Amino acid sequence: MIVVTGGSGFIGSNLVEALNKNNFNEILIVEELDTYKEKFNNLKGLQYTDCVSKESFLNQLQTANKSFVKNLDYIFHLGACSKTTEKDRNYILSTNFEYSKDILEFCANSKTNLTYASSASVYGSGKKFVEDPSNESFLNYYAESKLMFDNYFRENQSKISSQVVGLRYFNVFGPREHHKLVMSSVIYHFFKQIKENNRIKLFKGSHGYNDGEQRRDFIFVNDTVNIKLWFMNNSEISGIYNIGTGKSRTFNDVASAVISYFKNGEIEYIDFPTGLKEQYQAFTEADTSKLKSVGYNEEFTSLEKGVFEYLDWLSKENI
Repeated sequence: MIVVTGGSGFIGSNLVEALNKNNFNEILIVEELDTYKEKFNNLKGLQYTDCVSKESFLNQLQTANKSFVKNLDYIFHLGACSKTTEKDRNYILSTNFEYSKDILEFCANSKTNLTYASSASVYGSGKKFVEDPSNESFLNYYAESKLMFDNYFRENQSKISSQVVGLRYFNVFGPREHHKLVMSSVIYHFFKQIKENNRIKLFKGSHGYNDGEQRRDFIFVNDTVNIKLWFMNNSEISGIYNIGTGKSRTFNDVASAVISYFKNGEIEYIDFPTGLKEQYQAFTEADTSKLKSVGYNEEFTSLEKGVFEYLDWLSKENI
């Protein structure tokens, strides 16, 4: 059995789909579907054995018998509060830090392999995106919670004999993210803006960048899933790794790709929100040297190809 926490979420549901394609159907999804009913559509057409709440799953871990452990092959831990603007620190630490500690403790004791979701937000406003504490800081509670767990894993890594992999996602985009609403990728928002008034809104210049020239490392969700499966199949490898393409692109590039897809549209530059400036990463670009050093050498989907595939999906789904 494979466990996917956050399995009806954005990356989680795409992972479940990929697992199904690889003939893994005995999947336990951990999700708060009673609370997040808008995610339910992400599970349509997917094969899984059960979907339980976080509380129920934690109880299973705490009371696990030998049969449960023997039947458990892997845990993909994606469940989290992903709202980077969340103001309730206690809530976000409980959800992203304490919950993750409980899962790590179980995996360490039962020797169950684990891959968990970290975030590029742990690099704060820095310009060097290498997996080293000297490059890390945080601009919000979300990033703090992710960095706290990365450091907790580092402190305990030498005591753990099973695989543990932390994946620091950069700007992921693709199908099944629309339930995230304001936290969805800019590609989704640009799609909606073009459909509504044929105009894409970008921020004016900020942080030393010209209008729309702020840069991010945009990675297609299928690439992140492929990396997860690769680590599952290479269980001797542990550690924390950046998950990005290694090539930053401007928001103007993204907007141009969306306009190219629709063959019409224009860009409007709007004032940068004052309250966002202190929490904003104007530049991100994954250093993928560490990922490549352990043997991952697959090509990443180009921004333009990923955008076109995603917009095809959105159009087909009539979202």
